[in-house]
Amino acid sequence: MDLGLNGKRAAVAAASTGLGYASAEALAAEGARVAICGRDKARIDEAAAKIGPNAVSLVADVSTTAGATAFVEAAHQALGGLDILVTNGGGPPPGDFASTPLDAYAGAVELNLLAVVAMCYAAVPAMQAQGWGRVVAITSIAVRQPRADIILSNTARTGATGFLRTLAREVAKDGVTVNSVLPGIHATARMADLYPSMAEAARGVPRGVVGDPDDFGQVVAFLCSEQARHVTGVALQIDGGTYAALL
Repeated sequence: MDLGLNGKRAAVAAASTGLGYASAEALAAEGARVAICGRDKARIDEAAAKIGPNAVSLVADVSTTAGATAFVEAAHQALGGLDILVTNGGGPPPGDFASTPLDAYAGAVELNLLAVVAMCYAAVPAMQAQGWGRVVAITSIAVRQPRADIILSNTARTGATGFLRTLAREVAKDGVTVNSVLPGIHATARMADLYPSMAEAARGVPRGVVGDPDDFGQVVAFLCSEQARHVTGVALQIDGGTYAALL
């Protein structure tokens, strides 16, 4: 299936590895030009080289609003405009209510909520002006089914989901879709920090295996496609059936 992405310009945040990298790779395979960022120049240059000639690497730290804004602005300049924004970022430290101090919340909110808002402010107005745009935010299944051991992520990413859903309704008439993808357990470094082994992590997944980042990237690419033009305001779980509620 041709997703209609050939020649589109995409900014994918925090894409040196993991789900960000997989998303950028999938978009590039569909012919999009992708600007990817990471904090380590050697790692992000290596990732861009692996993706191929459609990728450009940028050094940026999207854990702050200033860094997130700077990344989108640099991607816009490098590509001559933006059609697609994939927001992404690392998770805050694990912990529950008892072990997490109050002053830890501000950093988590900046990392997983305000940085997303900042990237959207930097990218969406130009998408509205050109009458076409796609925003896909990588969040977490925890916004639907909170985990007791990641209270900071639960709190901040749920706020981001509310922002994205509100934004989606406002800009839909301008040809811009806004969706989020909610990964469950995938084979990434983040999951390695939370579980003693991938085999242990897979025990809680109805499919019986952890997710493949490459499969995740294909879902992101579809949400950016022409065929997904009527899909907006969606928070789509990609979790092998882990989320159990009806709504």
